[in-house]
Amino acid sequence: MRQIRSRSVVTPDGLVVALRPLEANAPWIEAWRDLGRRPLVDNLFYDPDFALPASGAFGRGVQVALVGDRAPEEPGLHLLGAWPVRARRLRWGLPLILTMGWMHEFGIFGVPLLDAAEPARALDALFLGLRHLIGPRLMLTHVPTQGPFAELLSSWLDRNRLRHARFWAHERALLDLTGRDSVARTAYLAHLSSRKRRKLRQAWERLNADGPVSVETIRDPADLPAAIDDYIALESAGWKGRRGTAIADDPRQAAMMRAAIAAFGARGDVRIDCLRRDGRTLAAVVSFVTRKRLWSLKISYDASVARHSPGALAFHQLTQDIVADPAIASADSCAPPNYTLPETFWTERLALAHILVETRGGDPLFPLAARLERARAAANVRVKGWRDRLRARRQTDTGDPV
Repeated sequence: MRQIRSRSVVTPDGLVVALRPLEANAPWIEAWRDLGRRPLVDNLFYDPDFALPASGAFGRGVQVALVGDRAPEEPGLHLLGAWPVRARRLRWGLPLILTMGWMHEFGIFGVPLLDAAEPARALDALFLGLRHLIGPRLMLTHVPTQGPFAELLSSWLDRNRLRHARFWAHERALLDLTGRDSVARTAYLAHLSSRKRRKLRQAWERLNADGPVSVETIRDPADLPAAIDDYIALESAGWKGRRGTAIADDPRQAAMMRAAIAAFGARGDVRIDCLRRDGRTLAAVVSFVTRKRLWSLKISYDASVARHSPGALAFHQLTQDIVADPAIASADSCAPPNYTLPETFWTERLALAHILVETRGGDPLFPLAARLERARAAANVRVKGWRDRLRARRQTDTGDPV
Protein backbone atom coordinates (compact mmCIF):
# COMPACT_ATOMS: atom_id res chain seq x y z
CA MET A 1 0.00 0.00 0.00
CA ARG A 2 1.61 3.27 -1.06
CA GLN A 3 1.09 6.83 0.10
CA ILE A 4 -0.40 9.16 -2.50
CA ARG A 5 -0.51 12.29 -0.33
CA SER A 6 -0.81 13.30 3.29
CA ARG A 7 -3.54 11.30 5.07
CA SER A 8 -4.37 9.15 2.05
CA VAL A 9 -3.51 5.61 0.99
CA VAL A 10 -4.28 3.40 -2.00
CA THR A 11 -5.55 -0.13 -1.42
CA PRO A 12 -4.31 -3.10 -3.46
CA ASP A 13 -7.40 -2.98 -5.69
CA GLY A 14 -6.89 0.70 -6.47
CA LEU A 15 -9.33 2.44 -4.12
CA VAL A 16 -8.21 5.61 -2.39
CA VAL A 17 -8.87 5.88 1.36
CA ALA A 18 -8.44 9.41 2.68
CA LEU A 19 -8.98 11.26 5.95
CA ARG A 20 -10.25 14.78 5.51
CA PRO A 21 -11.50 17.47 7.93
CA LEU A 22 -15.27 17.89 8.18
CA GLU A 23 -15.58 21.13 6.20
CA ALA A 24 -18.62 22.47 4.34
CA ASN A 25 -16.61 23.87 1.44
CA ALA A 26 -14.68 20.69 0.69
CA PRO A 27 -14.79 19.67 -3.01
CA TRP A 28 -16.00 16.14 -2.18
CA ILE A 29 -19.21 17.13 -0.38
CA GLU A 30 -21.40 16.56 -3.46
CA ALA A 31 -19.91 13.09 -3.93
CA TRP A 32 -20.76 12.42 -0.26
CA ARG A 33 -24.35 13.57 -0.88
CA ASP A 34 -24.53 11.26 -3.90
CA LEU A 35 -23.37 8.32 -1.75
CA GLY A 36 -26.12 9.18 0.74
CA ARG A 37 -28.69 8.48 -1.96
CA ARG A 38 -27.49 4.90 -2.52
CA PRO A 39 -26.10 3.40 0.71
CA LEU A 40 -26.46 -0.17 1.91
CA VAL A 41 -28.00 1.24 5.12
CA ASP A 42 -29.35 4.76 5.55
CA ASN A 43 -27.85 6.91 8.26
CA LEU A 44 -29.32 10.34 8.93
CA PHE A 45 -26.42 11.33 11.17
CA TYR A 46 -23.76 10.63 8.54
CA ASP A 47 -25.66 12.42 5.79
CA PRO A 48 -23.63 15.58 5.02
CA ASP A 49 -26.73 17.76 5.34
CA PHE A 50 -26.93 16.67 8.99
CA ALA A 51 -23.27 16.02 9.76
CA LEU A 52 -22.03 19.41 8.57
CA PRO A 53 -24.46 21.41 10.77
CA ALA A 54 -23.66 19.07 13.69
CA SER A 55 -19.94 19.72 13.33
CA GLY A 56 -20.31 23.20 14.84
CA ALA A 57 -21.68 21.76 18.08
CA PHE A 58 -20.09 18.32 18.25
CA GLY A 59 -17.43 18.06 15.55
CA ARG A 60 -14.20 18.94 17.29
CA GLY A 61 -11.50 16.56 16.11
CA VAL A 62 -13.77 14.78 13.62
CA GLN A 63 -12.46 13.70 10.25
CA VAL A 64 -14.29 11.91 7.45
CA ALA A 65 -12.80 8.65 6.20
CA LEU A 66 -13.56 8.55 2.47
CA VAL A 67 -13.30 5.58 0.13
CA GLY A 68 -13.30 6.54 -3.54
CA ASP A 69 -12.04 5.77 -7.01
CA ARG A 70 -9.61 8.72 -6.84
CA ALA A 71 -8.32 11.37 -4.46
CA PRO A 72 -11.16 13.37 -2.90
CA GLU A 73 -9.99 16.62 -4.50
CA GLU A 74 -10.01 15.23 -8.03
CA PRO A 75 -12.97 15.96 -10.36
CA GLY A 76 -15.40 13.13 -11.06
CA LEU A 77 -14.95 11.48 -7.66
CA HIS A 78 -17.16 8.42 -7.07
CA LEU A 79 -17.39 7.53 -3.39
CA LEU A 80 -17.95 3.99 -2.15
CA GLY A 81 -17.74 4.80 1.54
CA ALA A 82 -17.84 7.63 4.08
CA TRP A 83 -17.41 7.36 7.84
CA PRO A 84 -16.96 10.35 10.19
CA VAL A 85 -14.49 9.30 12.90
CA ARG A 86 -12.31 10.52 15.73
CA ALA A 87 -8.85 9.20 16.51
CA ARG A 88 -8.80 8.46 20.24
CA ARG A 89 -5.38 8.16 21.83
CA LEU A 90 -6.39 7.92 25.50
CA ARG A 91 -9.77 6.13 25.50
CA TRP A 92 -8.72 3.96 28.44
CA GLY A 93 -6.07 6.19 29.99
CA LEU A 94 -3.39 4.30 28.10
CA PRO A 95 -1.70 5.05 24.76
CA LEU A 96 -3.86 2.58 22.82
CA ILE A 97 -4.93 4.28 19.61
CA LEU A 98 -8.58 3.80 18.62
CA THR A 99 -10.51 4.88 15.53
CA MET A 100 -14.02 5.58 16.82
CA GLY A 101 -17.17 6.27 14.83
CA TRP A 102 -18.49 9.77 15.51
CA MET A 103 -21.34 9.85 17.99
CA HIS A 104 -22.87 12.70 19.96
CA GLU A 105 -26.04 13.74 21.74
CA PHE A 106 -27.94 14.12 18.46
CA GLY A 107 -26.19 11.29 16.60
CA ILE A 108 -26.94 7.80 17.86
CA PHE A 109 -26.68 5.53 14.81
CA GLY A 110 -23.20 4.73 13.53
CA VAL A 111 -23.33 2.58 10.40
CA PRO A 112 -20.81 3.93 7.86
CA LEU A 113 -22.28 4.96 4.51
CA LEU A 114 -21.31 2.16 2.09
CA ASP A 115 -22.22 1.92 -1.57
CA ALA A 116 -25.05 -0.62 -1.81
CA ALA A 117 -23.60 -1.90 -5.11
CA GLU A 118 -20.19 -2.78 -3.59
CA PRO A 119 -20.52 -2.78 0.19
CA ALA A 120 -18.00 -5.56 0.87
CA ARG A 121 -15.32 -3.85 -1.22
CA ALA A 122 -16.05 -0.51 0.43
CA LEU A 123 -15.91 -1.94 3.96
CA ASP A 124 -12.67 -3.83 3.34
CA ALA A 125 -11.00 -0.73 1.87
CA LEU A 126 -12.31 1.50 4.69
CA PHE A 127 -10.98 -0.72 7.47
CA LEU A 128 -7.69 -1.47 5.72
CA GLY A 129 -7.09 2.19 4.96
CA LEU A 130 -7.83 3.29 8.53
CA ARG A 131 -5.40 0.72 9.86
CA HIS A 132 -2.63 2.44 7.91
CA LEU A 133 -3.84 5.97 8.55
CA ILE A 134 -4.59 5.69 12.28
CA GLY A 135 -4.16 2.26 13.84
CA PRO A 136 -5.21 -1.41 14.03
CA ARG A 137 -8.41 -1.19 16.07
CA LEU A 138 -11.80 0.39 15.34
CA MET A 139 -14.92 1.08 17.36
CA LEU A 140 -18.24 1.08 15.55
CA THR A 141 -20.80 2.93 17.65
CA HIS A 142 -24.57 2.35 17.81
CA VAL A 143 -24.60 -0.21 14.99
CA PRO A 144 -27.34 -2.81 14.46
CA THR A 145 -26.59 -6.39 15.45
CA GLN A 146 -29.05 -7.73 12.87
CA GLY A 147 -29.74 -6.83 9.26
CA PRO A 148 -27.62 -6.04 6.18
CA PHE A 149 -24.74 -4.26 7.88
CA ALA A 150 -24.46 -6.82 10.70
CA GLU A 151 -24.34 -9.60 8.12
CA LEU A 152 -21.72 -7.76 6.07
CA LEU A 153 -19.52 -7.13 9.11
CA SER A 154 -19.86 -10.73 10.33
CA SER A 155 -18.90 -12.05 6.91
CA TRP A 156 -15.87 -9.73 6.77
CA LEU A 157 -14.70 -10.79 10.24
CA ASP A 158 -15.15 -14.50 9.47
CA ARG A 159 -13.44 -14.27 6.11
CA ASN A 160 -10.40 -12.54 7.60
CA ARG A 161 -10.44 -14.52 10.88
CA LEU A 162 -10.44 -11.38 12.97
CA ARG A 163 -11.64 -10.70 16.51
CA HIS A 164 -14.38 -8.39 17.68
CA ALA A 165 -16.13 -7.58 20.96
CA ARG A 166 -19.57 -6.11 21.62
CA PHE A 167 -20.43 -3.62 24.32
CA TRP A 168 -23.58 -1.90 25.56
CA ALA A 169 -26.02 -4.14 23.70
CA HIS A 170 -29.41 -2.42 23.85
CA GLU A 171 -32.66 -1.94 21.94
CA ARG A 172 -34.87 0.99 21.04
CA ALA A 173 -38.32 1.32 19.54
CA LEU A 174 -38.60 0.81 15.78
CA LEU A 175 -41.55 0.87 13.41
CA ASP A 176 -40.98 -1.55 10.54
CA LEU A 177 -43.50 -1.73 7.71
CA THR A 178 -41.27 -3.61 5.28
CA GLY A 179 -43.26 -6.10 3.22
CA ARG A 180 -46.65 -5.05 4.63
CA ASP A 181 -49.42 -4.41 2.14
CA SER A 182 -51.88 -1.55 2.55
CA VAL A 183 -54.24 -3.64 4.69
CA ALA A 184 -51.45 -4.72 7.05
CA ARG A 185 -50.19 -1.16 7.30
CA THR A 186 -53.64 0.10 8.23
CA ALA A 187 -53.86 -2.53 10.98
CA TYR A 188 -50.44 -1.71 12.45
CA LEU A 189 -51.85 -0.07 15.60
CA ALA A 190 -54.23 -2.96 16.29
CA HIS A 191 -51.92 -4.07 19.10
CA LEU A 192 -53.13 -1.16 21.26
CA SER A 193 -55.47 -2.51 23.90
CA SER A 194 -59.03 -1.25 24.23
CA ARG A 195 -57.99 0.36 27.54
CA LYS A 196 -55.12 2.22 25.85
CA ARG A 197 -57.40 3.39 23.04
CA ARG A 198 -59.95 4.61 25.55
CA LYS A 199 -57.29 6.53 27.47
CA LEU A 200 -56.09 8.18 24.24
CA ARG A 201 -59.65 9.23 23.38
CA GLN A 202 -60.21 10.59 26.88
CA ALA A 203 -56.88 12.48 26.79
CA TRP A 204 -57.84 14.02 23.44
CA GLU A 205 -61.23 15.07 24.79
CA ARG A 206 -59.69 16.61 27.91
CA LEU A 207 -57.09 18.44 25.85
CA ASN A 208 -59.88 19.91 23.70
CA ALA A 209 -62.01 20.91 26.66
CA ASP A 210 -60.32 24.31 26.88
CA GLY A 211 -60.66 24.94 23.15
CA PRO A 212 -60.29 23.01 19.90
CA VAL A 213 -56.85 21.53 19.23
CA SER A 214 -55.57 21.26 15.67
CA VAL A 215 -53.06 18.80 14.26
CA GLU A 216 -50.53 20.44 11.96
CA THR A 217 -47.65 19.04 9.93
CA ILE A 218 -45.15 21.66 8.79
CA ARG A 219 -43.13 20.75 5.70
CA ASP A 220 -42.99 23.93 3.66
CA PRO A 221 -39.41 25.30 3.70
CA ALA A 222 -40.80 28.80 4.19
CA ASP A 223 -42.63 27.75 7.37
CA LEU A 224 -39.94 25.53 8.89
CA PRO A 225 -37.73 28.27 10.44
CA ALA A 226 -40.61 29.54 12.58
CA ALA A 227 -41.65 25.97 13.43
CA ILE A 228 -38.19 24.96 14.69
CA ASP A 229 -37.89 28.18 16.67
CA ASP A 230 -41.25 27.36 18.23
CA TYR A 231 -40.02 23.87 19.07
CA ILE A 232 -36.84 25.20 20.65
CA ALA A 233 -38.88 27.60 22.80
CA LEU A 234 -41.29 24.82 23.81
CA GLU A 235 -38.45 22.55 24.90
CA SER A 236 -36.76 25.39 26.79
CA ALA A 237 -39.95 26.00 28.79
CA GLY A 238 -40.03 22.38 30.00
CA TRP A 239 -37.90 20.21 32.26
CA LYS A 240 -34.88 20.38 29.94
CA GLY A 241 -34.89 24.14 30.26
CA ARG A 242 -35.04 23.86 34.04
CA ARG A 243 -32.06 21.49 33.99
CA GLY A 244 -30.13 23.64 31.51
CA THR A 245 -30.00 20.86 28.89
CA ALA A 246 -32.43 22.30 26.32
CA ILE A 247 -31.29 23.11 22.79
CA ALA A 248 -31.77 26.80 23.58
CA ASP A 249 -29.15 26.59 26.33
CA ASP A 250 -26.40 25.97 23.75
CA PRO A 251 -26.33 28.41 20.81
CA ARG A 252 -24.29 25.90 18.80
CA GLN A 253 -27.00 23.25 19.15
CA ALA A 254 -29.69 25.74 18.21
CA ALA A 255 -27.71 26.77 15.13
CA MET A 256 -27.20 23.11 14.24
CA MET A 257 -30.91 22.31 14.39
CA ARG A 258 -31.85 25.35 12.33
CA ALA A 259 -29.25 24.53 9.67
CA ALA A 260 -30.19 20.84 9.49
CA ILE A 261 -33.89 21.70 9.28
CA ALA A 262 -33.18 24.16 6.46
CA ALA A 263 -31.06 21.67 4.50
CA PHE A 264 -33.51 18.77 4.80
CA GLY A 265 -36.46 21.10 4.33
CA ALA A 266 -35.07 22.18 0.96
CA ARG A 267 -35.00 18.49 0.03
CA GLY A 268 -38.58 17.95 1.26
CA ASP A 269 -37.23 15.52 3.86
CA VAL A 270 -38.22 17.03 7.20
CA ARG A 271 -41.53 17.39 9.04
CA ILE A 272 -42.52 19.00 12.33
CA ASP A 273 -45.81 17.63 13.68
CA CYS A 274 -47.64 19.83 16.18
CA LEU A 275 -50.70 19.93 18.36
CA ARG A 276 -51.81 23.57 18.57
CA ARG A 277 -54.53 25.61 20.24
CA ASP A 278 -55.09 29.28 19.49
CA GLY A 279 -51.61 29.61 18.02
CA ARG A 280 -49.96 27.95 21.01
CA THR A 281 -48.00 24.72 20.55
CA LEU A 282 -48.93 22.00 23.03
CA ALA A 283 -46.65 19.29 21.62
CA ALA A 284 -44.24 18.92 18.70
CA VAL A 285 -42.27 16.09 17.07
CA VAL A 286 -39.31 16.83 14.79
CA SER A 287 -38.57 14.14 12.19
CA PHE A 288 -36.20 13.73 9.27
CA VAL A 289 -36.43 11.36 6.29
CA THR A 290 -33.70 9.57 4.36
CA ARG A 291 -35.12 7.70 1.39
CA LYS A 292 -37.79 5.41 2.93
CA ARG A 293 -36.74 5.78 6.57
CA LEU A 294 -38.11 8.33 9.03
CA TRP A 295 -36.05 9.40 12.04
CA SER A 296 -38.14 10.78 14.93
CA LEU A 297 -35.37 12.84 16.47
CA LYS A 298 -36.99 15.23 18.95
CA ILE A 299 -40.24 15.52 20.88
CA SER A 300 -41.41 18.04 23.46
CA TYR A 301 -44.66 19.20 25.02
CA ASP A 302 -46.16 21.96 27.14
CA ALA A 303 -45.74 20.86 30.75
CA SER A 304 -48.80 22.86 31.83
CA VAL A 305 -51.04 20.37 29.97
CA ALA A 306 -48.91 17.29 30.62
CA ARG A 307 -51.75 15.61 32.53
CA HIS A 308 -53.58 15.35 29.19
CA SER A 309 -50.63 13.53 27.55
CA PRO A 310 -50.04 15.86 24.59
CA GLY A 311 -46.74 14.15 23.74
CA ALA A 312 -48.41 10.75 23.50
CA LEU A 313 -51.23 12.20 21.40
CA ALA A 314 -48.77 13.85 19.01
CA PHE A 315 -46.74 10.65 18.68
CA HIS A 316 -49.90 8.63 18.08
CA GLN A 317 -50.87 11.02 15.28
CA LEU A 318 -47.38 10.77 13.77
CA THR A 319 -47.63 6.98 13.82
CA GLN A 320 -50.97 7.08 12.04
CA ASP A 321 -49.46 9.33 9.37
CA ILE A 322 -46.47 7.03 8.90
CA VAL A 323 -48.52 3.88 8.39
CA ALA A 324 -50.72 5.75 5.89
CA ASP A 325 -47.72 6.92 3.85
CA PRO A 326 -46.51 4.25 1.38
CA ALA A 327 -43.28 6.20 0.85
CA ILE A 328 -42.14 5.33 4.41
CA ALA A 329 -41.00 1.75 5.08
CA SER A 330 -39.57 2.16 8.58
CA ALA A 331 -39.11 4.67 11.39
CA ASP A 332 -36.41 4.92 14.04
CA SER A 333 -37.49 6.40 17.36
CA CYS A 334 -33.92 7.61 18.10
CA ALA A 335 -34.99 7.08 21.72
CA PRO A 336 -33.16 5.70 24.75
CA PRO A 337 -33.78 2.03 25.60
CA ASN A 338 -36.97 1.32 27.54
CA TYR A 339 -38.45 4.72 26.69
CA THR A 340 -42.16 4.27 27.21
CA LEU A 341 -43.55 6.74 24.68
CA PRO A 342 -42.41 5.20 21.37
CA GLU A 343 -42.54 1.67 22.75
CA THR A 344 -46.25 2.17 23.44
CA PHE A 345 -46.97 2.58 19.73
CA TRP A 346 -44.11 0.85 17.86
CA THR A 347 -43.83 -2.89 18.33
CA GLU A 348 -40.46 -3.64 16.72
CA ARG A 349 -37.08 -3.14 18.39
CA LEU A 350 -33.78 -2.09 16.85
CA ALA A 351 -30.95 -4.07 18.46
CA LEU A 352 -27.74 -2.04 18.67
CA ALA A 353 -24.27 -2.27 20.17
CA HIS A 354 -20.82 -0.73 20.12
CA ILE A 355 -18.43 -3.14 18.39
CA LEU A 356 -14.65 -3.13 18.81
CA VAL A 357 -13.03 -4.56 15.68
CA GLU A 358 -9.55 -5.84 14.93
CA THR A 359 -8.39 -4.94 11.42
CA ARG A 360 -6.50 -7.03 8.88
CA GLY A 361 -2.91 -7.57 9.98
CA GLY A 362 -3.89 -8.29 13.57
CA ASP A 363 -3.62 -6.42 16.84
CA PRO A 364 -1.60 -7.95 19.70
CA LEU A 365 -3.18 -5.48 22.15
CA PHE A 366 -6.76 -6.29 21.16
CA PRO A 367 -7.48 -8.48 24.25
CA LEU A 368 -6.29 -5.67 26.54
CA ALA A 369 -8.38 -3.08 24.68
CA ALA A 370 -11.44 -5.34 24.94
CA ARG A 371 -10.98 -5.82 28.70
CA LEU A 372 -10.57 -2.10 29.27
CA GLU A 373 -13.64 -1.29 27.18
CA ARG A 374 -15.67 -3.90 29.04
CA ALA A 375 -14.80 -2.24 32.37
CA ARG A 376 -15.67 1.17 30.92
CA ALA A 377 -19.01 -0.15 29.60
CA ALA A 378 -19.91 -1.66 32.98
CA ALA A 379 -19.36 1.69 34.68
CA ASN A 380 -21.48 3.43 32.05
CA VAL A 381 -24.30 0.90 32.55
CA ARG A 382 -24.45 1.82 36.23
CA VAL A 383 -24.68 5.52 35.39
CA LYS A 384 -27.29 4.83 32.72
CA GLY A 385 -29.43 2.87 35.20
CA TRP A 386 -29.48 5.89 37.48
CA ARG A 387 -30.51 8.15 34.58
CA ASP A 388 -33.25 5.72 33.51
CA ARG A 389 -34.73 5.82 37.00
CA LEU A 390 -34.78 9.60 36.88
CA ARG A 391 -36.46 9.53 33.46
CA ALA A 392 -39.12 7.09 34.67
CA ARG A 393 -39.80 9.33 37.66
CA ARG A 394 -40.21 12.35 35.37
CA GLN A 395 -42.70 10.47 33.19
CA THR A 396 -44.69 9.54 36.30
CA ASP A 397 -44.61 13.09 37.63
CA THR A 398 -45.76 14.71 34.39
CA GLY A 399 -48.39 12.19 33.42
CA ASP A 400 -47.07 11.90 29.83
CA PRO A 401 -47.34 9.43 28.15
CA VAL A 402 -50.79 7.99 28.74
